[in-house]
Amino acid sequence: MTIDKKQAKNNSCPVCGSRISANATRCLVCGTNLQGQPDKQTPKTDIQSPKMPSVTLNLPLAIGLVIVLLAIGAGVVYAFLNQTGMVVEPTVTVTASSTATITVTPTNTLTPTLQPTNTPLPDIEYVVQANDDCLSIAFLFNVSVNSIISKNNLSATCNNLVVGSTLLIPQPTPTASPQPTATLSEVDATEAACTKLDYTVSSGETLSSIAANYNVSIESIKEWNAITSDVVYEGQTISIPLCERLPTAGPTPTATLPPPYQAPNLLLPVDGAPFTNANDTISLQWASVGTLRDNEAYAITVEDVTGGEGRKIVQYVTDTKYIVPASFRPNDTIPHIIRWTVVAVRQTRTGTDGQPVYEPAGSVSTPRTFIWWANVSATPTP
Repeated sequence: MTIDKKQAKNNSCPVCGSRISANATRCLVCGTNLQGQPDKQTPKTDIQSPKMPSVTLNLPLAIGLVIVLLAIGAGVVYAFLNQTGMVVEPTVTVTASSTATITVTPTNTLTPTLQPTNTPLPDIEYVVQANDDCLSIAFLFNVSVNSIISKNNLSATCNNLVVGSTLLIPQPTPTASPQPTATLSEVDATEAACTKLDYTVSSGETLSSIAANYNVSIESIKEWNAITSDVVYEGQTISIPLCERLPTAGPTPTATLPPPYQAPNLLLPVDGAPFTNANDTISLQWASVGTLRDNEAYAITVEDVTGGEGRKIVQYVTDTKYIVPASFRPNDTIPHIIRWTVVAVRQTRTGTDGQPVYEPAGSVSTPRTFIWWANVSATPTP
């Protein structure tokens, strides 16, 4: 037998909340009338699952974030590998190239040629005798009066000699023999024989104008100066070969001044030579400086230094010697120092008196002196 048990539906009092039966009309606890009250139903609440937050990004920004994240990741990985020594820096390998070896060619060392040296000779001691004077002593030892005066600090007139005193007589220095000179080749001899003029190019001048001025071909100037073109510049120094002048046709052009002559080399008499006799002939001689032109000569200047009165002779000759006139001989009783020089001169014009006017055409020679005294016996005894 089946017994169906029905459980009564229980409700609660809306006032006190006490449990009451479903069919009760009044609450047994608080006495509330339950008739006419609608059934209180609990509203249903929709239960929804929690919603996750979402972020919306556009495409360019998303790409940029990806690149930044990749860069940060790459940096972190590189730093880690670098600290652990796992990153190896590439090593640059230098390939050695072959270097040319310079071979130094030994040069020949020139051995200098020893020149003979002049050894000065010791002075000679001489005791002054009665009736001695500087001129006779110089003639005795073949030295100049000036050397005796300078060596012993005597007066210029040499009138303070004391009998019995000792004089130092300097001996003449021997002259070394000249060394032999090398023989020039044919080319060098030709070049040495050619007269050349060193010319400095001025502003506005050309090679053709210079060649025309000196009547020399352009090719000759280029050849002598090793010039490959016809261009010259201001301030350039070139050599003009006067020996290759072209033949002149027609009127003679204005003569160009030749280069200056060298100083003449004086030959005789020797420096300081004494002349004591009244009838001595003094012939001055010198070496030629070259072939003189028609308007050139030598100017000889003879001056009495001791006289101090401006006694001087200037003569012009074309020969290489000159005889001093006897009228220039001193007339007093003391030795006179006579100085003479020679220089090449060139006539430039004619003076108002009809005489030629000369100008120096070279350097003056080194002066020489000689002693001229015509009356030795009149020398006072010191």
